[in-house]
Amino acid sequence: MVALSNVRFGATNEDVRAVQKALIKRGRTIPHGPTGFFGDETKAAYRAEQLAQGFTGADADGIPGCTSLTALGRFAGFAVDCTSAAPAGGGGRITLGQVTYNDPHDDSGEAAMQRYAQRACQLTGMDPKFGVPALVTITLRESSYNSPGSRINLTDMNASGPRVSDGHPQNCSRGATQCVPTTFASYHQAGTATTPYDVVADMCATINYVRDRYHVNTSGSNFAAQVQQADPHRAPHWY
Repeated sequence: MVALSNVRFGATNEDVRAVQKALIKRGRTIPHGPTGFFGDETKAAYRAEQLAQGFTGADADGIPGCTSLTALGRFAGFAVDCTSAAPAGGGGRITLGQVTYNDPHDDSGEAAMQRYAQRACQLTGMDPKFGVPALVTITLRESSYNSPGSRINLTDMNASGPRVSDGHPQNCSRGATQCVPTTFASYHQAGTATTPYDVVADMCATINYVRDRYHVNTSGSNFAAQVQQADPHRAPHWY
């Protein structure tokens, strides 16, 4: 049995090794072999598997989902548990179609952002000493601390796609950290809301994203150093 929650970017365990062996058996390339570590090589190999299974666009991102992993397991002879609780740090990936666009009208202001950031750090296993100031800085720069008029960006390059339930184009950046729905879905934290307007869910997805994209370490001690938009001592910069 392979638990979907164990097969995530940055993880090292026997479930990852089983998936790597299955990918290699399927003809996917992992230069260093079945090491048990889910890094860039495994992500590229898994993306190739997703493409071969017919996934496209944001759904072929190299991050295992229940459907693709179950299909791979059927080929390799292992069952997949898609229901186990995900560990802190991610594992709750959803599809773009599962993202919702209701606004719970969470609080705004610096104090509220500090409170939400504490919870996001707790859920993702990040040290709040580093994560809280970084997240609060991002929310200041991206949404003026989640102010009602700044929770969605209708003018940047992401403002495209079909209209969704909030009345705006699907691909618009949303929420306190201005997370694009495809990124929110790919880095969604298990157990949090499915709308990027929820500040804790939005912050959790941002933490998981920056860990992957910018190689921010588990504690977050290099968060501000790696992500300029999170560093109050440097000029604002998109992330």
